[in-house]
Amino acid sequence: MTEQVLETLPKRSRLTPRARNTIAGYLFILPWLVHFFMLILGAMLASLVISFTKTDLLTGFKWVGLQNYRDLFKDPLFIKSLRVTAIYTFTVVPLGVCVALSIALLLNQKVAFLGFWRLIYYLPSVVSGVAVAVLWTWVLNPRFGLLNVGLMRLGIPQDSLPRWIYSEKWAVPSFVLMGLWGAGGAMLLYLAGLQGIPTHLYEAAMIDGANAWQKFWHVTIPMLTPTIFFNMLMSIIGSFQVFTQVYVMTGGGPNNASLTIVLYLYQRGFVNLRFGYASAIAWILFFIILFFTMLVIRSSSMWVYYEGELKK
Repeated sequence: MTEQVLETLPKRSRLTPRARNTIAGYLFILPWLVHFFMLILGAMLASLVISFTKTDLLTGFKWVGLQNYRDLFKDPLFIKSLRVTAIYTFTVVPLGVCVALSIALLLNQKVAFLGFWRLIYYLPSVVSGVAVAVLWTWVLNPRFGLLNVGLMRLGIPQDSLPRWIYSEKWAVPSFVLMGLWGAGGAMLLYLAGLQGIPTHLYEAAMIDGANAWQKFWHVTIPMLTPTIFFNMLMSIIGSFQVFTQVYVMTGGGPNNASLTIVLYLYQRGFVNLRFGYASAIAWILFFIILFFTMLVIRSSSMWVYYEGELKK
């Protein structure tokens, strides 16, 4: 029917196959474009305007210019939240890369019940954040938690055991430990990357006399750099926005030792109703994430290798 209609049109008005594909493509992504421009971009622009005001969104807006941003860098709690988030991010990201890659290397071997082990390691990454937080609240309990009970079984005195999320010293390491427990998603990508490495590269290295470490360092790692790059980028973006587990488990305590930027944003916006101040925090966080994202992307040309890519 469509072809018959097209045949009746003048030749000049007929669309080329490329034009038809282009129109079809835009029609398919139209719902996403509407969602992006109306709900995401619109909300971002609104929050940018609100960040220059003093408002609770109920009694009106008072224009204050850059005052919210100036107050931020005089706010000791904001500075502390920056420090806590930075410590968490720059600890969990490199450790996460190492742990996920190590698990992927183990699961890439020919061992019994391989599918079962892959499933077990992947499952934590698909469990709900609140459920995980409740589970780890029990695991990290200093009195009867699974972790400390296990350490006592190893002979460590109870008085020497860490108090985990109930201690200022151990609060952030507790959340790092939780972050490493959920390394299954990155592990799956590393596993796919490992299985995509051509076997002839290992055969050539073996002919050249390379040992296991040399094959890993000169073949496996270079071929996995695109996967490492992607996982690192996603981990940096996600770790700067850590919120659920901190909110559920500690609320930023004890003594603000686990206060992250997003949790502080939530407290100022939805608890204290200082939405202008909270919007300023959101935009500072946006530029911090943008900076580190661009840093990783710009540095990728020096360490990420794509097979078949010609170096100039």
